[in-house]
Amino acid sequence: MKVSDGMNYAPKGKPQPVVKPGEFVFSAVRLDHGHIYGMTNALLEAGGTLKYVYDPDEAKVAQFVKTYPQVQVARSEEEALGDRDTHMIAGAAVTSERCPLGLRAMAAGKDYFTDKAPFTTLAQLDSAKSMVAETGKKYMVYYSERLHVEGAILAGYMIEQGEIGKVIHVEGFGPHRLGKAGRPAWFFEREKYGGILCDIGSHQIEQYLHFAGEEDARVTHSRIGNYANPDYPELDDFGDCSIVGAKGTTNYFRVDWFTPDGLSTWGDGRTIILGTEGYIEIRKYVDIASGTPGGNHIYLVNGKGEKHIDATGTTGYPFFGQLILDCLNRTENAMTQAHAFKAAELCLQAQAQAMVVTK
Repeated sequence: MKVSDGMNYAPKGKPQPVVKPGEFVFSAVRLDHGHIYGMTNALLEAGGTLKYVYDPDEAKVAQFVKTYPQVQVARSEEEALGDRDTHMIAGAAVTSERCPLGLRAMAAGKDYFTDKAPFTTLAQLDSAKSMVAETGKKYMVYYSERLHVEGAILAGYMIEQGEIGKVIHVEGFGPHRLGKAGRPAWFFEREKYGGILCDIGSHQIEQYLHFAGEEDARVTHSRIGNYANPDYPELDDFGDCSIVGAKGTTNYFRVDWFTPDGLSTWGDGRTIILGTEGYIEIRKYVDIASGTPGGNHIYLVNGKGEKHIDATGTTGYPFFGQLILDCLNRTENAMTQAHAFKAAELCLQAQAQAMVVTK
């Protein structure tokens, strides 16, 4: 796992199977983003059985096969989508191509699990909603900065247990290392990647909705800019946003591509959750210059005092097992479809209405 490179960050956890081998089969289709490895790791750890891989790029397929030698190489996308044994298609296509792939997967009778961001336009979102309604299949999203971070998972449990009272504000910071030389051309084309608030902003909005218990919200202000990358004029290297929830909670987040080379990991991701009786800070990937290694650090302050918790190894990654069971049982315990779509909708709206602060 490359901790210095966010695009290829693929956490591994302990196996926590919820099904027996062969009971839940998935295939990986389109390997344009390295998050497909984190998605695959997590589904395997939850007991899923990997059957096919397909991508038109043979080099990407070869690397995937090297990592997962049990996988079969499909001769075409149609072979993977048409396989009777396969329950789910997992994909990390170019962002603008994620929805079309999902529509094809659902039309073929499969549930769909995509990397974030799941859409680049509101029209795509509408088409996915229609296909979900028509087929009854799932269009689930890998919002990894909560689902694949034990610190975030444990913080959610602490909120449920009333450790900080009622949540009233969530503040998120999602800096990433740009690593221009290692990025594909599509990463810098706005039509294909959707913009920074659509892309990595989707993580922040999903977390806010989850931690604050909001089902609906509106974007009140958003900004984007390109401060340091004139060679890629369609890139947003900075973005921020303010949101107000239907229940009156508020959210502010900042995302950027300015992680310094001296940081030991790809980004100093942090979330601060303010409640009526205390607050939580999650330092997800690094606790800078503290002498405490690794990530998953939680700082809790409430009426009982101050506490630091290392969440590593405490929770595992329950979303993925819950998702498998949801697909088999047609339930919504891992994440509701409405939640996945609302986070996507808000990030698209934030991007569309953003003020451009650089020239």
